[in-house]
Amino acid sequence: MAGSIVDARPWIRAWEAVAERDGLRRLLLVLPTLVVLLVLFVAPLTAILRLSLLDPAPTARHYLEVVTNPTYLHVLGITFETAALVTLLCLALGYPLAYVMATVPGRLAGVLIILVIVPFWISVLVRTYAWMVMLGRGGLVNTLLLRLGVVEEPLRLMHNFVGVLVGMTHVLLPFAVLPMYSVMKNIDRDLLRAAENLGANRWQSFRRVFFPLSLLGVVSAAALVFVSALGFFITPALLGGPRDVLLSMLIERQVNDLTNWGFGSALAVVLLGLTLLVLIVFRRFLGTAAWGSVVEGR
Repeated sequence: MAGSIVDARPWIRAWEAVAERDGLRRLLLVLPTLVVLLVLFVAPLTAILRLSLLDPAPTARHYLEVVTNPTYLHVLGITFETAALVTLLCLALGYPLAYVMATVPGRLAGVLIILVIVPFWISVLVRTYAWMVMLGRGGLVNTLLLRLGVVEEPLRLMHNFVGVLVGMTHVLLPFAVLPMYSVMKNIDRDLLRAAENLGANRWQSFRRVFFPLSLLGVVSAAALVFVSALGFFITPALLGGPRDVLLSMLIERQVNDLTNWGFGSALAVVLLGLTLLVLIVFRRFLGTAAWGSVVEGR
């Protein structure tokens, strides 16, 4: 029996030589990822593009409707305005928090990181419903303001633009904090000490040394938050009002309520195109080398 066993090692060595020579091994490693992208991204995107251009004959009327109808242009404007304001709020709130996380002792920094990451474990829908409870006329925020005597009657904090900003900022804040913290943590503290030894106070060393070095994290956070906010749906749909319609909500109404798949697909393609355009602008603004550092979180 032992004499009939074929030694497979020569075949294995031959296969490894061929794979190494032709780069087949690398292709096999990335093949599962390529298949997933092809099935879950490229194929659906192709179907959406086809629906937007065939209705049933080839046509571009859906795209012409988007760029010529004042209503849809207004929705595009609201979408960009909301994304920009949410991005600014996330940067304004997230930068001090990221700075504290990067400068406090290790154990406290670990606790703060956990507090920032915990919301990722909770559904966006659940967090949005929690804000609906807190921002209601009898919610925690209005109750606290009334008892403190800040206001005489409950404020309207929900089903308007204020509710949209509050909810989206809360959901997207971790996407701003983590990239900025990653960059701040890797800033060489010897540079700050050198600035102080040369006569700079803490504010001057922060303004002239720390802040410029942290800008890559700021831009990375801005890109993540802005792109995510462009396609946000659940939070503005639940916390916004009739005047706070974003492009993602318009797509949902066209597909589910009006069953207008062609126009809904065209809106989806426009949203994707705008997202890619924003990313291109960020890359052109920073340059290729700096953009690579942003993407890698350095």
